[in-house]
Amino acid sequence: MNKPIPFWRRPGTIGANLLVIAASLLAIFPLVVVIVTAFTPQNETIAYPPELIPSTFTLDNFAGVFERIPVGAQLWNTIMMSVGVTFFSLILNSMVAYALAFIPFKGRGLLFGLLIATMMIPFQSLLIPLYKMLTEFGWIGTMTGLIVPRAADVAGIFLLRQFFIMIPKELRAAAMIDGASEWKIYWRVMMPNATAGLLTLGIFNFVGNWNDMLWPMVMTNSAEDRTLTAGLAILNGTAQGLIPYGVTMAGSLISVLPLVIMFAIVQKRFIEGVATAGLKG
Repeated sequence: MNKPIPFWRRPGTIGANLLVIAASLLAIFPLVVVIVTAFTPQNETIAYPPELIPSTFTLDNFAGVFERIPVGAQLWNTIMMSVGVTFFSLILNSMVAYALAFIPFKGRGLLFGLLIATMMIPFQSLLIPLYKMLTEFGWIGTMTGLIVPRAADVAGIFLLRQFFIMIPKELRAAAMIDGASEWKIYWRVMMPNATAGLLTLGIFNFVGNWNDMLWPMVMTNSAEDRTLTAGLAILNGTAQGLIPYGVTMAGSLISVLPLVIMFAIVQKRFIEGVATAGLKG
């Protein structure tokens, strides 16, 4: 009896595997360049023709990051902003999503349609009105000003609504028969069953706010008030007429490392959440 051919040795599978490997190498190549450049001396980063592997490696670029910007303060601001926005958005978005998914009220469909329509408004067009409003509140350059305007978003409401309507309605009906209030149903029945959706939205919000440069650049006045991503924009200035590529890449590596670690921990649940989002509408 002939043994079956392992799937990785089948002709069609070999070609698919090679294609996946090539695409993976192409995807990680920019990260490899960032890592190598972060440890490359400044004179070699501007050499022509450029070389992927430098003749020597150095840690001076990382020291240069701490000399040029207040990394500690900006990293703390980044953590506070990302965690704060993520926490409040999960609470507020889930409340609205639950109401739109389960609570019948007049104009629910119209309200949901209007919310979806606002997603077509470019965020950049709202910066000036938001800046004026936060100036009146005295929130420019404060953590409150960075977090509160982003504490809820339509994309998050839509995502969580899709997860909520995937939960069997019998669970809510059973809880209502037992005399549970809407708040108890939301908190003790729906939220635990929407863990994948909450985790997915949490990662999207955390990563998006961690990497955002425009919002903290506009809403802060000093380097000490900025987030790390916004602070790294300062590194693109010139030093003796030369762009400090090594220092910029070292700062980028410091900024992205926490995200890589976080994603490595939660990637399984994240992929599960993305794969099941919107399966039932």
